[in-house]
Amino acid sequence: MQGSAESADSTPGMPTAVLTGAVADAIHAAGGLVGGMYLRSSTPEVLRLAVLAGLPSSLFRPWSRLHLDRPFPVADAFRLGAPVLLSDATETMRRYPQLAAGLPFRFGSVYVPVVGATTTYGVLMVLRPSEQEAVEALPDLDRMMATAERLAEALGALEKAGNPVVWDGPPLSMRPPAAARLRGRIGHFVWDPTEATVTGDDTFQELSGGAVEDLAGSPEALAEAVSPDDARLVLSALRETAGGCPPTRPLRVRAKDGGQRLLEFWTENPAPGGPHRVGGLVVDPGPGPAAQGATDLLPDGVFAFDRMGLITYVNPRAGDLLGRSPQELVGRHLWYALPWLDRPAYEDHLRAALLAPEPVHFQVRRPTAGADDEGDGDWLSLSVYPGTDVLTCRVMPFGHTAEATSLSATSTGAADHLSTWDSPAPVYRPVILAIALSEAVTARQVSEVVMRELLPTFGGHRLAIYLLQDRHLYLAWETGFPPGYLSQFDGVGLDSKLPGVETLTTGRPLFFESMQQLAAAFPGMPLDTTQGSRAFLPLIASGRSVGACVLGFESPRTFSDQERTVLTALAGLIAQALERAQRYDSEAALARGLQEALLPHRLSTHPQVETAGCYLPGTQGMDVGGDWYDVIEAGDGLALVIGDVQGHGVQAAATMGQLRSAVRAFAFGDHAPHQVMSGTNRLLIDLDPGQFASCCYVRLDPVTGHARAARAGHPQPLLRHPDGRTDVLDLPGGLVLGVDPQAGYPVTHLRLEPGAVLALYTDGLVERPEADIDEGVEALRAELSRAKYGTHRGGGLSLTGIADRLTERARHTADRPDDIALLLATRLHGTEGIDDVFGTENAGGLGEV
Repeated sequence: MQGSAESADSTPGMPTAVLTGAVADAIHAAGGLVGGMYLRSSTPEVLRLAVLAGLPSSLFRPWSRLHLDRPFPVADAFRLGAPVLLSDATETMRRYPQLAAGLPFRFGSVYVPVVGATTTYGVLMVLRPSEQEAVEALPDLDRMMATAERLAEALGALEKAGNPVVWDGPPLSMRPPAAARLRGRIGHFVWDPTEATVTGDDTFQELSGGAVEDLAGSPEALAEAVSPDDARLVLSALRETAGGCPPTRPLRVRAKDGGQRLLEFWTENPAPGGPHRVGGLVVDPGPGPAAQGATDLLPDGVFAFDRMGLITYVNPRAGDLLGRSPQELVGRHLWYALPWLDRPAYEDHLRAALLAPEPVHFQVRRPTAGADDEGDGDWLSLSVYPGTDVLTCRVMPFGHTAEATSLSATSTGAADHLSTWDSPAPVYRPVILAIALSEAVTARQVSEVVMRELLPTFGGHRLAIYLLQDRHLYLAWETGFPPGYLSQFDGVGLDSKLPGVETLTTGRPLFFESMQQLAAAFPGMPLDTTQGSRAFLPLIASGRSVGACVLGFESPRTFSDQERTVLTALAGLIAQALERAQRYDSEAALARGLQEALLPHRLSTHPQVETAGCYLPGTQGMDVGGDWYDVIEAGDGLALVIGDVQGHGVQAAATMGQLRSAVRAFAFGDHAPHQVMSGTNRLLIDLDPGQFASCCYVRLDPVTGHARAARAGHPQPLLRHPDGRTDVLDLPGGLVLGVDPQAGYPVTHLRLEPGAVLALYTDGLVERPEADIDEGVEALRAELSRAKYGTHRGGGLSLTGIADRLTERARHTADRPDDIALLLATRLHGTEGIDDVFGTENAGGLGEV
């Protein structure tokens, strides 16, 4: 395994060799450019990137930590336990717009969950060239799944041995497996200082000039063999690695023949209390002297770097333009050798070169000698040409290339234009916030998005959002401020002398680079701290003031012109989302009111029957549903009804109201159950609302306990016997209502004993994502069986208590998509001696049973 870590930090006990080997195998299996492994962390619902290959970790930092509730393919693969295949950028944008906005390059990707017998450990990820059709990637997907299965077995064995399979540190960066045979040579060796042994492959023996047994395990001999001229540097690196501190970057030394060598070191199988084994690579980077000589004579600047950002070649002209000699650059990472490249805008271009197939052209400013990064400098044009293993970059003075002439007629004007990118603000793309805000439908969700997506990007620690209502500002969301501090400003009028009010009334943002500036501008205003800085942003949507946003920073800071512009623009996006959320809240309240008006406020009663009903609205989206239940006087007995109209929204609620009225009319006439179902079915077809409905109707004689039931495509009822045994009834039933005017609805006869409980429910109570509905029904049956019902014999829960018990889990589910209706009925006392089940009659018409 050829790899090295950018960071030695990892979770203790984690087998990095197992992980890096699996990532290398996955890249090879899928023909990828970049690979990675996400693992569970000790933080619930959070995955962390454990291994990254083919891309410097600094360029992938925004995606190194993912919440499972985020709309990203890694999270979906983990939660669903199924692979996610994205063939190209179009598919990625369609299914995962936030990922496509953050990485807007032409590539495909594959995500395979690593699933053990009972545990999902993480997700293998490979970024790869785009495919014309998804089916072309299926063989690669199969090979990746086989790799994931082998990794799951290895991780399962480690977990059984007591090693927790979690990752909390930064990602381990490794070199990807070479896609083609390198022109250079790479030799691998291992030195065990405890056993005083050195082992190495054939290439290492060639590069070191002799047999490894001649080294006799001596670090001095090993250093001398690798580089006689720089043996002291090699020896120092060997000893530091054996002590657990390997060099952070490759070591550049001279070989016996005068050529350059790159050395990498890492620890293998750390020994507690003793020196570590040292693994190493001796790299002859190539190309040969003849090729180097030809490139050295080019008038253009040319340099090359690998997929980890390590510079492998620099010609003299490139050294002149970059301000460093080739000897100072080769063997170092881009960001160490050229620190002025470490800027968000430049990082985005380098990501494009590493992930997309087309050349990337952009301009950079190299500071002049002795000037800091913000000072004047020379503008250069860089053209990066992608490669599987090595990327080649042409560097020219700005204005000397065709790519530059289209930007500006003069270098001065171009420099002024490009300098706007020389700021930390572009690290945050407004499109990412816009996409995230488009998914937020309540004011609380909008505030959570701002806190998660905007605040950390600009280094903020405190957030407050005030909304305007009746010419007063009311606090809608806060985080980071001392408890109770903001309550004194809640409900202030628009005549108050406060920065939040001023930014709202004037429409101008206010920036205070220190708390002293804020105190001077608004004397007498209570401050929560004496240190820090503040930004007050107006929230304006459609030309109307919505509220004000306050961003707080722990330390004094300046706000550049571009940061002020970006923050003001983002405040407009937030205002639009809040305006939409307020409209949503109003419409949702209206729709909920309509539905509640259609549901029964009082259930018909009988001295020998106790009933309890429960309705829970769904929590996703603003649309109401068509679930309902009812208890109706029918002759000398009761009718128990539950139904569910297909779909959501006001139309579904209106159809539900019509069906409920129809069923009540038939029940009041004491029609047989099959007549009620058939008549309601024909009414729904005549109304032609373009919807269908399920329903279950039970006519109960409270004195005898005799019941007749008809079912139209509805979930089977549950019957809990007095001794606690609970059965899922098997009512034959007919088609859902609203499909076939000639549909028949068989009637089943059964008996409700005193103390027995009949449960009718809608599918929202038993449906779960990625689970069969039968599993949900069985879970409900078991829960009803466990419930201790307090009959007239004393003790236990009331019928209402049992209803709460059955719906308790659903009440606390924040993302429940469907409404839930539940109706329970029990017979208190009555005549005994009637068989439990009389049988079923095929009642297809409207005649009596």
